[in-house]
Amino acid sequence: MDRTADRVRMHTAREVLRRIDDATTADLTRCVHAGGEAIDPRLRQLDREWDTDRVLETEAAASGLFGLALGAFTRPALLALPAFVAGSMLLHATTGRYPLMPLFRRLGLRTAREIARERYALKALRGDFDGMATGETGGPIEVLHRDDRHDGGNGPSRPGVH
Repeated sequence: MDRTADRVRMHTAREVLRRIDDATTADLTRCVHAGGEAIDPRLRQLDREWDTDRVLETEAAASGLFGLALGAFTRPALLALPAFVAGSMLLHATTGRYPLMPLFRRLGLRTAREIARERYALKALRGDFDGMATGETGGPIEVLHRDDRHDGGNGPSRPGVH
């Protein structure tokens, strides 16, 4: 796995990764049992799902603007809030960490890559890739977690991270 491709996942606690991955697997399993008619509605849900980056950008922009307004109209000392937000965004850009990211992840927010993996697994279930020579073995659910296993190997989980 490219370690820069999903730094949020690298800095997510193992039990949170397991919960997110298990929820994804459960959604896929429901689609398998419900048949092909469940796949298209689930794909539409995935199109509307906000990923961690979108939530982070929205939260940071709103907090920064709120802090700027408070600082300009109430107390200049509150201009520290947009400075903190900017510093936090710089930290996220350089390391993949963000002060509120552990909360976002515990709430079940997924990275764009995690959402895309479910989308591709659903498309494989639907047969979108039939006839393509991929060299991959295993079903869509097994392929879903091949790179980012939370249970060992070269996966992103590390003890002691948020």
